[in-house]
Amino acid sequence: MKKNCDFLVIGSGIAGLSYAIKVSEFGKVIILSKSSLNETNTQYAQGGIAAVTEKYDSYEKHIEDTLKAGAGLCNKEVVEIVVKEGRERIKELINWGAEFDKSSSNNFDLAKEGGHSENRIFHHKDNTGFEIQRALIKTVKNNKNIEIYEYHYALELITQHHLNQVITRKSGNVECYGAYALNLKNNHITTFISKITFIATGGIGNVYQTSTNPTIATGDGIAMTYRAKGETENMEFVQFHPTSLFNPGERPSFLITEALRGDGAILKTQQGKTFMKKYDERGSLAPRDIVARAIDNEMKISGSDFVYLDATQIPEKRLTEHFPNILQKCKSLGIDITKNFIPVVPAAHYLCGGIKVNLKAETSIKYLYAAGEATSTGLHGANRLASNSLLEAIVFSHFAFENSTNKLKNISHKEGIPEWNDEGTSLSEEMILITQANKELQQIMSSYVGIVRSNLRLKRAFDRLNIIYTETEDLFKKSVVTKEICELRNSINTAYLIIKMAKDRKESIGLHFTIDYPPKD
Repeated sequence: MKKNCDFLVIGSGIAGLSYAIKVSEFGKVIILSKSSLNETNTQYAQGGIAAVTEKYDSYEKHIEDTLKAGAGLCNKEVVEIVVKEGRERIKELINWGAEFDKSSSNNFDLAKEGGHSENRIFHHKDNTGFEIQRALIKTVKNNKNIEIYEYHYALELITQHHLNQVITRKSGNVECYGAYALNLKNNHITTFISKITFIATGGIGNVYQTSTNPTIATGDGIAMTYRAKGETENMEFVQFHPTSLFNPGERPSFLITEALRGDGAILKTQQGKTFMKKYDERGSLAPRDIVARAIDNEMKISGSDFVYLDATQIPEKRLTEHFPNILQKCKSLGIDITKNFIPVVPAAHYLCGGIKVNLKAETSIKYLYAAGEATSTGLHGANRLASNSLLEAIVFSHFAFENSTNKLKNISHKEGIPEWNDEGTSLSEEMILITQANKELQQIMSSYVGIVRSNLRLKRAFDRLNIIYTETEDLFKKSVVTKEICELRNSINTAYLIIKMAKDRKESIGLHFTIDYPPKD
């Protein structure tokens, strides 16, 4: 079955939905959502979205905070442009129905997070992403120009390769004509043919054993683009959130927002001693890479499985009003955060690299745009500043909207695109092969390519991954397409890029820390 549209949006988080809303005025839009429309990385974002709106703050301060967190690897031009776009994009979210917390004086109750020099975080209690997702979904569902395909898993981008034309990664002439997608309810594969394709597939957290990401975050958009000969970069910079709730067996790991530390919560050892000042003068409000490494080091020194976050000095009324979900979650586990410390541990959280895009959100593949966590824009450098991710996603989706709609009238649907070819395949009964390979992959990445790395660890990870890759590709060629085998393939491709780029970077900087190359002062 084939379906034509002007704009094909793969992903349903803040980047995908905001783009779909805007471009719907210019043509027919189809949104592919791997799960339900609301199961996205955006929904799990607790903290908020950073933007300069108050007189005490300035663009210069936000720019400087971002550059400092990025350890000198940010693209300064990109940082300046994104920061200055923040105010207008916040207005758009509010116009679409997103409600951000206000104080008793009816001003926005702006929070402060690690690495920020001022209070500039717009938030909705401790579930900001959920509120943004709610508002965007309501707007999308009321739009007659947008068709929504939930539980449709994008398998591959359609390029000249599917027309039996030879293309190479270096040729620079790759074009995207849409994507093949698997209906997860009936296992039928639909050929979606589009003039413009937009990737907004989110993160890669489930490449690791412990992650705050939903289980759908398997690097799909990055892997598809890589296989289509698109450019990727900075994949070595994987951010581990310092404070996920220590609750073994829970997946995804429950996030304890950085805003709690912004309100005064302090990290402590299991013996109740503060330790962050040993690592950074900003203490518990240092940037995430520093805090995550400090916690990792303290756990290794003491042999502990977690450290504590002490929020008992925050007034109970403040905790109840601003962090109700954290309060309730901890209470369900017998932890009263007004009186008890919260056990926390770092967890894979955010990828600062990804599909390389320019300031128009264009990828290296013609007619293919991308925004959000799946991309590398130059904003984050070697480490993302807290609450800059939602900002980046909505700003670059806006850039994609501006550029792609200007080009639409000069693009036609590609003719002669074949249906998905699964000739000679059969349904694999060996699901254990897939689940076991995925467990091995996550163990390899967590053990060897985590917060602290080394040349030996990376080589070992690369060698073991190669075995899993060979076995999985052989299985894929023989098997009927399933979500499980495709997620595994994408996770392997993503892990390969992380390891390869980590091996190539011969220095410790930002989120990439290796014992073989001690950091410079």
